[in-house]
Amino acid sequence: MAIGRKGSRRIVVDGTTYRWRLRGRPTYSQGLCWSPCTYAVEHADAPGTTLVVTTDQPHVNNWVGESGSPVLPEDVAVAIAAALQKG
Repeated sequence: MAIGRKGSRRIVVDGTTYRWRLRGRPTYSQGLCWSPCTYAVEHADAPGTTLVVTTDQPHVNNWVGESGSPVLPEDVAVAIAAALQKG
């Protein structure tokens, strides 16, 4: 399923444009800190395959008060570069 344009952000990595999106509200399991924060990335010009990146921290809007740091564009760029390197 493609990432919608509304709410997604644009990022350029190695000259290629991607779109990425992080849910504003956590899922039920992310809200209770049962599962970590995830975000989705896809190619902006030819959407198709979606890369789902799982972080090692809780969603920042979780309901139990666990502290988590926000996902920054630099983090997304590193994840995209690592995925491209791994193939």
